[in-house]
Parts: sequence; C-alpha cells; structure tokens
Amino acid sequence: MRHHAGTSARPRWWGELLAGLALFAVYLVIEAKPLPSRELRALASGDQLLRFEQALHLDFELPMNHWLAGQGWLRTLANYEYAVTYIASALILLVWVYLRHPDDYRRVRTSFAWLNLLALLCFWLYPVAPPRMLEGAGFVDTVRLGHTVGSWGSPLVENANQLAAMPSLHVGWALWVSVMLARISGRAAVQGLSAVHVLVTLAVILATGNHYWLDAAGAVLVVAGSVMIADVARRNPDRIPASDAFFLHVETPEAPQHVGGLIMLDTSRAGTAPTHELARATISAKLAGRPEFRKQLGPRTRWRPWRWTETTDIDWDWHVPVFDLSRDGRPGGMGALHRLVAELAGQQLPRDRPLWRFCVVTGIEENVAAVASLAHHSVTDGIGMMNLMLDLFDSPDLTSALGEVRRPGRLKQLAGGIVGIAQLATDSRPQARLAVSNSSAREFGTLKVDLDWVRELARRRGVRVTDVLLSASTAAFRRVAKERLPEKMLVSVPLMAAEPRAGMAGNVTAAVMVEVPTGEMTEADRLAAIAKASTRLRTGTRAIASRFVQHTVANLMPPWFHAWFARTVYGGRFFNGTVSNMPGASWQVTFADFPLITAFPIIPIAPGTPFVVGVLGWYGCFSMSVATDPAFVDNAELFLKEFRKILDELA
Repeated sequence: MRHHAGTSARPRWWGELLAGLALFAVYLVIEAKPLPSRELRALASGDQLLRFEQALHLDFELPMNHWLAGQGWLRTLANYEYAVTYIASALILLVWVYLRHPDDYRRVRTSFAWLNLLALLCFWLYPVAPPRMLEGAGFVDTVRLGHTVGSWGSPLVENANQLAAMPSLHVGWALWVSVMLARISGRAAVQGLSAVHVLVTLAVILATGNHYWLDAAGAVLVVAGSVMIADVARRNPDRIPASDAFFLHVETPEAPQHVGGLIMLDTSRAGTAPTHELARATISAKLAGRPEFRKQLGPRTRWRPWRWTETTDIDWDWHVPVFDLSRDGRPGGMGALHRLVAELAGQQLPRDRPLWRFCVVTGIEENVAAVASLAHHSVTDGIGMMNLMLDLFDSPDLTSALGEVRRPGRLKQLAGGIVGIAQLATDSRPQARLAVSNSSAREFGTLKVDLDWVRELARRRGVRVTDVLLSASTAAFRRVAKERLPEKMLVSVPLMAAEPRAGMAGNVTAAVMVEVPTGEMTEADRLAAIAKASTRLRTGTRAIASRFVQHTVANLMPPWFHAWFARTVYGGRFFNGTVSNMPGASWQVTFADFPLITAFPIIPIAPGTPFVVGVLGWYGCFSMSVATDPAFVDNAELFLKEFRKILDELA
C-alpha cells in the first residue's frame, strides 16, 4: 500500500503550523469564555458518570487506581505515559504522513482537526471532572503522589483545563493514530504496536484516576465522527471552498455579492455593434475549458456545505441579454449606461442557474458599445473575473500584468501569519456606522484618468497610487456625503493573498483595514496621514492571516457555524466601505473586431456599508468606478467630479 506522491500534493508546512496554532487559539478562547458555573457542573457530571458506572457494576477504576498507587516506579512510569505518549504518537504520525504519504495528508490532518474541535466543543458544553477530583470518592492522585514533572495536574501545568475528562483525548489521539495507520500502512507489526499503545493508554487513564471508562467510549465516538467528516469532505471534490462560500453566506437581497467589469468597446472599425449571437458564440466556444460557465449551486442543508454541480441547460437569453440605450435614434449616453449597471449590480443572481451574466449594451454613444460582465463572488474575485473576460477575448490573463510576485520565505510567512492573527484580533472597529438605506438601490459612476499622470502624482508626493486613491476618495466622500462623517473611517482594502496563477478562479484576495482621517485638514496632510496608515498594506502579515483564516480555518467549520462566522465578521460592524486598486491589462485587447477602450471594475457593496470604490490600471488608463447607497451619497457623478478636483489639487 505504500506509495510516494510528488511534493505538489503536500501543503506548505508553515500553513500547517498556523493551523495548529489556530486550533490552540480555539482552546484558549474556550478556556477564557467558560459557561457559567463550570467547576460545579464538572464535579456534578463526574459524580453522575461514576454513579452510572456503579449502577452497571462496571466501576473498576477505583481498584485499579489503588493498585497503581502502591507500585512505586511503575506508578511514575504510568504518569509519564499519560503525559507524553499520546502527544508524541500523534505528532509523529502527522509528520510521517506529511513526508511519506502526502496524498493522504489532508484527509488525515482534517480528521485530526475535527477530532479536536468536537472534543473542545464537548469540554465547553459538558465539562467533566476526573475521578481524582471527586471529594469522598476515594481516588488517589498518582501524579501528585509521585511528584511527576510536566504531567496534567502537576504544578508545572496547574492552569491547564482539568475539567475535560469527557471525551478522553489521550485515548482519542492514540486510537486516531491506530485508525490512520490501519488505513495507510499495511504493516501488521506497526498496527499491532499501535493497538498495544491504545490498550496501555486506556489502562493508564483509568488507573491514574484521570478518566472514567465512559470517557474512553466517548473518545471512540469522537474519533469515528471526525474520520467520517473527513471522508465525506474528501469524497465531494465539488464542495465549494470556504473562502468562496463565504460570499454565499453574507449575501442578502439588499447586498448582492457579484463582481464584474464594465468593458467599453470601440465599434468604429467594425461598423456595427456587438450582438447576442456574437456573444453567445464566443462563450459557447469556451464552455469546454471554462467550468465557471457550467457551475450551478447544488442542493444544500444546514449541515451540508455548498457544492457545485454541472449543467448544460443554459438560458442564453437571460445569461446574454442585449440592452439598447438609444432613444428616438439618439444615443442614451454614459448616464444611461451607469443607471443600467446600477440596476444590474443591485439584482441578485438567481441560484437556480449558473451565477453569471454577459450583458451586451448598445446605443451608448457614437461608435461606443459595452459589455457588463457579472459573476457571483463565490465563483471568482475581481481579478479572476477580469481573467475570465480576457480569456473570452483570446488575450493573456492578468498574471502577465502582475509579473513576478515576490513572496517571503516559509519561516517569514509563518512568523507573519502568527503576527497577523494577533493584529487582526486587536484591530480597531469603526467609530460609527455610515448611513444605509437597507435596499438594493445603487448609484454608479465611472471616471477615466491618464494612468501615468496619476503615477507621477504619487511619485512626486512620495506615496503609492493606492494611497492617492484612498485619500482622494475619503476627501470626496467628505464633501458630498449627505450626513457628517465620523472623524475617521475604517476602509477595507483587498490585497492578493495567494500566488498568482493562470485563470485565478475562486478568491485569492484578503482584506486589510486602513483607518483614514476625514476631518478638516489640507489634502496634502490627509494624503500623508493615509500613506502612513497604509503601511500595514505592505507588511503582508494581516493579508497572510486573513487568507489563512478564510481559506484554511474556515474549511474546518461546519456550514452553519461558517455562515454565522461570515455574517459576524463581514460588513458594517467591522468596516465602513471598500476601496480596491487592481492591476489590469497593459496591452490592447480586442473582442472580435471591437478593440477595448478600457474596462471599469464592478465591485459589490458589502452588507451594512454604503460604498465601494474600485480602480483598474487598464491599458494606460486609471479606470475608476464607484457604487454608493443613495442614503449615503445620492449622486455618484458629483463624487467623481470632486475626486478629480482633489487629484488636481494634489498635483
């Protein structure tokens, strides 16, 4: 049964260490937030278990405990076995599988994580005191009797949770090791040795007065449940990753969560506008290689995660509509286009069909047409959506625009992730929530500025383009918002948090919060203050930690808990709005015979927040879009005019 797979199947070791630290953080949270009267309930539960065993005449722990207490060196050996071997065997197995059986590692690690999560949940909800802590039960604390160093209950670990007898993690970990070995290794000697370890551990936990045999029975159930969960997750390759399902959980009718691009086309060379037939033929030609066009949400329950199913039943008239904005033979203008995009952005994509639309828009201006492409955030993020469009246009994807992205080494990423988790936990919250209308109404507008001019402005000011975008957006909102802003706003800035790769489907970004000042000051001072605050965007620690939590930790959560988690941490309670600066194509792109003039991002407004500002650096253009809730700003064009004035002031 032994096989050796390539290292491509093996996850990064520093990510696995972060996962272990996150699991330990869950333990610390449970310790810090116990339910009321934990000690009293634990003692009562322990007494109930012992009485139940006595009623069954299966209370053999006490005679075993009294026998071991008088055995001298054997008692000390048993104490150390209790303290060390279950940890050592589990760690050795994880390292061995990681190095020698990488194809099995994720399943093994996932089952181990679930084993501990289920046990921690039981410790929190149903604390149980061990027999040695029951006053009057007659048990001897063999650890204290033998002065064993480092074992549970000894002074060295006095603050450890001793009210966690049910289930026994000592038996649980030892049994889990045995089960994993039986599934991976065919060697009878190895499995036999592991089975002996399980039996010895069972005898030790009973004889040392640390557990009831019912605790071991509970461990069997937890191990079985964790292995079953890991197997179910592995057998369903179409399960939607947690970082993508996140946006299905947070979406509301008032806050649809789809991303896209407004692509402006030059029709002068073709002499005609793009048609439904052309768009349909272009997408049909890509169906075989683009699963995004064939993905549809499968049935889901509270306990079963979201998953994709494939469909060939595509309603082309709905997925590829054509909108003619002309009136009485005259072009409708950019204002009509903006109103159409605002309407499309405010409509949820129905979940009974593939989650995308490719809307052809004509009658805008002379020799100008557009394509408004939309896909749900669970399918892709903003960069991935632009890649999807570029693929339709037979263009290289945005990995060419990104060039070489330098990533820190593994040790630096591990250290950065640890620091980032601490930073995320201590980051500030918004001073106040901004006005929202609790409707799907949107104001939408676009602005195109010369990209080199903006870059030169940033260079002369000694800042980055993202700093200019944040500063000018903050000042413009200050001037046009319908209500007075708080002294500071907390803005979510998405950053790429995964290695760039061709296609980049799914979500590879993570959000970092930047606090921006909105008070009375010169725009130069505001820009300097924001440039200082935005240094957190360049450390990478928060992005690493955010990506780790969203992609790794969240994948271990049951669907109902992940839904609660997503709705709790995303939205107006944690940030005021979103500002995104994304790379775009620096080369000319053509759709059939229609050259692209530029492309503007379409980014969803997060629930409970009133604005999103996005920029694509596209073919020499600083191509910017804004979407606002009318309760906050009811004129997107006025915001963009003020934004442009502020750029001129800074220049």
